[in-house]
Amino acid sequence: MPSLTDPCDLREVIDIVIGVDTHVATHSAALIDARTGGVLEEITIEATAEGYAELVEFADAHAVLRMWAIEGTSSHGAGLARHLLEGEEVVIELDRPERAKRRNGAKSDPLDAIRAAREALARPRLGTPRTGPERQALSVLLAARRSAVQAAGDAQRQLFSLVMTAPEAIRARFRDANGTGLVKIAAALRRRATADLETTTTITVLRTLARRIQTLTAEATSHEKAIANIVRGWRPDLLEQRGVGPITAAVVLCAWSHPGRIHSEAAFAMLAGVAPIAANSGQTTTRYRLNRYGDRQLNRALHTIALSRIRYEDRSRAYIERRTTQGKTIREARRCLKRYIARDLYRQLENPTPTT
Repeated sequence: MPSLTDPCDLREVIDIVIGVDTHVATHSAALIDARTGGVLEEITIEATAEGYAELVEFADAHAVLRMWAIEGTSSHGAGLARHLLEGEEVVIELDRPERAKRRNGAKSDPLDAIRAAREALARPRLGTPRTGPERQALSVLLAARRSAVQAAGDAQRQLFSLVMTAPEAIRARFRDANGTGLVKIAAALRRRATADLETTTTITVLRTLARRIQTLTAEATSHEKAIANIVRGWRPDLLEQRGVGPITAAVVLCAWSHPGRIHSEAAFAMLAGVAPIAANSGQTTTRYRLNRYGDRQLNRALHTIALSRIRYEDRSRAYIERRTTQGKTIREARRCLKRYIARDLYRQLENPTPTT
């Protein structure tokens, strides 16, 4: 079978497409004739190892030359996608359908399975699921770290607010303290037997919040170390790029996944939400709209890299100055820089340079 990233007519190389609409407990599948687009048969299976095996047996009874079009390969369909890839099946990923694109607003699992298969037949290029043990490990660690950092931030803001409204005897202990110092003082607070109810309760809550912050911060640090070890073992060449640290490298690697999955640097830029969107009308031919689509975590990582390069790299500062003298705003010039960073990263990802 030709590469899924190359434009091709699937009707010439496969007999059927199996569209799958995935959910937590069950998956609905529809077999579609690749030449006519007609529905051959439908089935609903349990989202278990036994159900996946049943689905493969169901497909084996119809055709050997087949392809699977699965919605939610990184969420509800992750188990099925993994099972099929281990069996060397051809799997492509599809996004969940927008409600407006459903015919007359109709919604059902079998209909979504049929739509997934037919959409795969209509696409000139097809995307493969994100795979690889390193990528999956980074994805899990990033999710856990992000949760810990957000929870620690929430707790720290709550701590600061409670200190501001605490009785004066407590507030006096935090005078001129901020950040880490505020947390350390709160974690070391002790209740006195002679204190009133308000003071005792406030001290208890402040100490609980502070120790929660310390635990979450330690957890986030542990995840960061694990992420750094995986990135250094998998793609250390990325860390040689200016402004790319272990966390941003991990986000980029999770979005990219493996060579050949993203067919061009323009597609990578669109995935990152940094490709300019034309907004021309009439005689206006040089207007572009802010791209709010794509992987927002990847977009944020590119933004972090851009800010670092603008601050520490002469070449990037000169580029921003040149763009602003051409009439662009600082934000527009920064978006242009992010687009070039996406190009550099894509080329590095697809053609890694050996590290010494």
